[in-house]
Amino acid sequence: MKYINQFAIILAISLVGELLNRFIPLPIPASIYGMLILFTALCTGIIKLSAVKETGHFLVQMLPMMFIPATVGLLEKWEEMQSFLTAIIVISLVSTIVVIFVSGRTTQHIINHKQRRKRQ
Repeated sequence: MKYINQFAIILAISLVGELLNRFIPLPIPASIYGMLILFTALCTGIIKLSAVKETGHFLVQMLPMMFIPATVGLLEKWEEMQSFLTAIIVISLVSTIVVIFVSGRTTQHIINHKQRRKRQ
């Protein structure tokens, strides 16, 4: 029953994200709205981490399974993609490097911020 309640909380937040996506005319995906709502609720204590933790771990473990249909779809379009394969590779490499850099800088900033708070 605990997992059903946790999943219901996550689904409810996802639904709110979908509704925001419908009513706010910004090019932001509904899943981003949902993640921001969940993040804010967790940070403010509106939702306790224990209220979604186990189901969240389960969903993250199942995440690779969600990529299988997309991968099969790419394999079906292989012939069409070959003409711009170089562009795909360059874009993938550049975006990976940017994500690594931004993630690293963000992590460094958070660690430095926590260390400064401990010193004070």
